[in-house]
Amino acid sequence: MIYHIPWINMPVRAVLGIWHQLSKKEIPELAKCSVLMRERSKVEETIYSMQQAGAGSLQVISDFDMTLTRFAYNGKRMPTTHNILDNRLLINEACAKRMRELMNTYYPIEIDTNRSAEEKLPLMVEWWTKVHKLLIQQKIRKDMLGMAVKESNAMLRDGYKQFFDRLSENQVPLLIFSAGVGDVLEEVIRQNHVFHPNVHVISNYMDFDHTGVLRSFQGQLIHTFNKREGALSQAAGLRQLKGRSNVLLLGDSLGDLTMADGVSEPKNILTIGFLNDQVEERKESYINSFDIVLVNDETLDVPNSILRYITSSRNK
Repeated sequence: MIYHIPWINMPVRAVLGIWHQLSKKEIPELAKCSVLMRERSKVEETIYSMQQAGAGSLQVISDFDMTLTRFAYNGKRMPTTHNILDNRLLINEACAKRMRELMNTYYPIEIDTNRSAEEKLPLMVEWWTKVHKLLIQQKIRKDMLGMAVKESNAMLRDGYKQFFDRLSENQVPLLIFSAGVGDVLEEVIRQNHVFHPNVHVISNYMDFDHTGVLRSFQGQLIHTFNKREGALSQAAGLRQLKGRSNVLLLGDSLGDLTMADGVSEPKNILTIGFLNDQVEERKESYINSFDIVLVNDETLDVPNSILRYITSSRNK
């Protein structure tokens, strides 16, 4: 007896249609109202290809502030790693006021869709350099950073423990590229008990003298629009990334899209953008740039669902 298997001679479009239906069952989070996609079929094909390759071929590259951390909670803006330093244990009122003035001046420039990255770049360098100079003048003590983080309102996005733990359990490297303050960033992760050995941070680190007082910042300044240089110079030296040609990239800025430029011979790169602020003004540019856009979504539900599918037991 001969059994007819209908999908053997199906055109590619029909096969993708089947996968489209499967994805709704396997990754229902992609149907959330906060999820926008320009090319859903491309997203599904990429996820499927990554699933076939398994966790051993995957690496995750992520921004930190407003990507792994919440943008807002109960209608109130949450602090960035720089904002966490706005604590009387570390800086005085005059410094805090000046830092807020700088943010009010430069942040609108950072998210201005009418300015090019080339136009923004020198202004971002100017912003970060001024802030770092102010912080150095405050003679911040290293032993007070933990208390400042503990007293802050900083929150990782809902689902963070599942995100960090799943990556650790499957030995998937997590590279965090941040224009924030690396010492503070690490303390946030550490206090949430998810600083696993697979986590690698590339950020602006403080340089303390022998008494534990801040005297400078280490190395080249990292800001929103030069992460490509950091990716090329830093990621290439991480032995754990060899052979990991599939990349899940998370960011909240168009500048974050360059974070995967240091990946050697990439096969699949799936980008997820968190659109947190000025949604209507920036929606089109985000949809045209990221594979998946999450609008006002304070969770890691979508990244977690994709990771769950890619690292599921069928791949082991």
